[in-house]
Amino acid sequence: MAKLESTFKNMVLSLVIISMVAAGALAGVYMLTLGNIEAQKKAKQEAAKQAVLAGHEDGIAVETAVDGFGGTFRVMVGFDQEGNILGYEILEHQETPGLGSHMEHWFKNADKPGQNIIGRKAGALQVSKDGGDVDAITAATITSRAFLKAVNQAYAEQFGVEAHTGASQLQPTEEAAEEEVVIIEETEVSHE
Repeated sequence: MAKLESTFKNMVLSLVIISMVAAGALAGVYMLTLGNIEAQKKAKQEAAKQAVLAGHEDGIAVETAVDGFGGTFRVMVGFDQEGNILGYEILEHQETPGLGSHMEHWFKNADKPGQNIIGRKAGALQVSKDGGDVDAITAATITSRAFLKAVNQAYAEQFGVEAHTGASQLQPTEEAAEEEVVIIEETEVSHE
């Protein structure tokens, strides 16, 4: 077999072929694992629903997504019929490990009432820096604000009221107005 001449055209052609093979392999692996990824995601959602409702037969589980410090995170929030928070579970996040990631347990610490939102009425929860009565995660105020915004928006969507976002009370800019929480799924679960 003759050796190819080392020209710019041959190098580009080689790079394109290698890139196409690598992209094809990556797409193949993605397609093979897609079903398993979706099954794990649904199982995590079901487990979160059960956890946030904690045996309340008439509770309501609402899943929301909101932008935090590290990107979008998803949270499942459980409410009783009066809008009191039964529990929450973080489904996915990209917050800073050791800082923003503390939201997984920070806001349900029964030993620290200033942090604990379990049992509180949602809709107007705010961090203390913004005039509220919820202690923000140390060194993660942006994550704390976003988390409370997600809880407030879940409440507003479920109970049909306007909620405070947990953010500053200044008039929102056009950019901030576009960054609304999206209610992904709303589910009522009964335990039999």
